[in-house]
Amino acid sequence: MIRSASVLLGLIASLSLGGAALAADAASCATVRMSDPGWSDITSTNALASVVLDGLGYKADVETLAVPIGYQSLANKQIDVFLGNWMPAQAKFRQELDANKSAEVLTKNLEGAKFTLAVPNYVAEAGVKDVKDLAANADKFKNEIYGIEPGAPANTNIQSMIDAPAYNLKGWKLVDSSEQGMLSQVSRAERSKDWIVFLGWAPHPMNNMGLTYLSGADEFFGPNYGGAEVFTLARAGYATECPNVAKLFSQVTFTVEMENQMMAKLADGEDAEDAAKAWLKANPTVLDTWLAGVTTLDGQPGLDAVKAKIGA
Repeated sequence: MIRSASVLLGLIASLSLGGAALAADAASCATVRMSDPGWSDITSTNALASVVLDGLGYKADVETLAVPIGYQSLANKQIDVFLGNWMPAQAKFRQELDANKSAEVLTKNLEGAKFTLAVPNYVAEAGVKDVKDLAANADKFKNEIYGIEPGAPANTNIQSMIDAPAYNLKGWKLVDSSEQGMLSQVSRAERSKDWIVFLGWAPHPMNNMGLTYLSGADEFFGPNYGGAEVFTLARAGYATECPNVAKLFSQVTFTVEMENQMMAKLADGEDAEDAAKAWLKANPTVLDTWLAGVTTLDGQPGLDAVKAKIGA
């Protein structure tokens, strides 16, 4: 009995020491389905995550989906993970997911973001610093507010602002576009010093071109000039089915400066994953936190594998 007990204890100890190997996910977790609304910040964070997943033996399958479709796909279990739940701007979608228990929050991945209407600095210097200043300058703005892709929650907020009597914006038009289309229009306006009001946010390289966020839109974009937090969501049950990769995503967080650096590389035409590899190679210490207790798909130490893959 004593010998049997010793063997049993030895077996338990060996299993404990080999716990990393036991923590690996099933083969069905090897492909991680993610979505991207076509925003450079989410393209950047998806690229960073994709490089890490590749080093761990997983594969990121990223689909470009408009925000409403992305949330529907998450609820329908067609998407596993979404890194771009901006709050409070996307509160409506979160409320639906929470009510149906069709998604779970893995972590808050970014703090210190902003998301509200903005104008070039020369427009602010001329006296437009609050959304209630827009109506008096309708002709200069051509009664237009530039948004992003159709169906985006931010566009819904802008339209609600136009419809609200308090702002005197009756007759104004929301110009649906895309991130790049909107910013191209802003760049054209700046070259000729035309007046333009548009959706601005941080992190984003647009903040380098001289813009002023407008006050007075708290009702639609939240306080502190649309102060925002970004969350990582997973489809319901994902953390149970794929605990190792879910642990990774629960530890992957970003900073405004990190995302600004990544997006600047994309703005210069660099491939997203190449930019992510270069950034991680230059800043390998973030991996210590991201990969704590995380293994490769086949159960080997994750940190060593990822650092070896990117040459850090």
